[in-house]
Amino acid sequence: MIIDFHTHTFPEKIAERAVASLRSKSHTVSFSDGTAKGLEERNRAAGIDLAVILPVATNPEQVSHVNDRAALLNHTYGQGTAPESESPASRASGDASGPSGLLSFACIHPEMEDTAAELYRIHELGFKGIKLHPVYQGTDIDSLPFLKILDSCAGLGLTVVTHGGWDIGFPGVRHCMPDQIRRAVKTVDPEGKTLKLVAAHMGGWRIWEEVPELLADTGVYLDTSFSTGQFYPLSDGYYDGKDISMLDTEGFMTLYRAFGPERILFGTDNPWSDAAESLAFIRALPISKEEKELVLGGSALKLLGFA
Repeated sequence: MIIDFHTHTFPEKIAERAVASLRSKSHTVSFSDGTAKGLEERNRAAGIDLAVILPVATNPEQVSHVNDRAALLNHTYGQGTAPESESPASRASGDASGPSGLLSFACIHPEMEDTAAELYRIHELGFKGIKLHPVYQGTDIDSLPFLKILDSCAGLGLTVVTHGGWDIGFPGVRHCMPDQIRRAVKTVDPEGKTLKLVAAHMGGWRIWEEVPELLADTGVYLDTSFSTGQFYPLSDGYYDGKDISMLDTEGFMTLYRAFGPERILFGTDNPWSDAAESLAFIRALPISKEEKELVLGGSALKLLGFA
């Protein structure tokens, strides 16, 4: 089965405005309308069985509300528990081959007053993991607030996905570089036995040359989101004369040889990448069919606890 481990959606009433704002900030093309329905339609068209939604909290006041909404989505797909205040009808998910549809992670913010209590609630609601975005949250991944969050997640068995490297919308802002991710992981889990952490964008967007040396020995996973294929700028001239190249096959294989198919997860960063093109890149790699199946979904199934 094919699992897209890195997608984003927004509530329908704000999706159009949110996608337009992010397009303007990043000067890049979007490939879906940013809604859960739009993501389902994209999945069907591309042949993707399950998409993992990664909500980001940009302030601590958003966290509980966003997580309640995400819990309702998971409950709808039979993949979590609804908050006590709501009880929508659930439906069976997937078949014998695994889950299907949509699966949302939860969010957390480092400035939240009691992150430990919210993470415990996240665990009790049946979430598989959380998303961190140190750039949008204005905090270094190796700072004390995030170290506490990572330690709690390790204890609860929650998978953590963090942005890795530069962010296209925040030029020059350094909050989650490979060296910072390494310090955080080695501080919380020096033996690499308890923390399940995914560094998005192949470990460090556009700083990929540092990733093998700094992260290959940590147990960190990588996802392929917004890292492969062609870069699609808006036709506003912002990137004229600028090099915004993505990983080519040779660059990708350098990372692949360091991490292996068990620690690389397919992702698109929907709505910011073309799903069909992202899949075609993986399918064209000079690796075996079995290895491609691991990257496209097998390794994600195991990490999520479905295998």
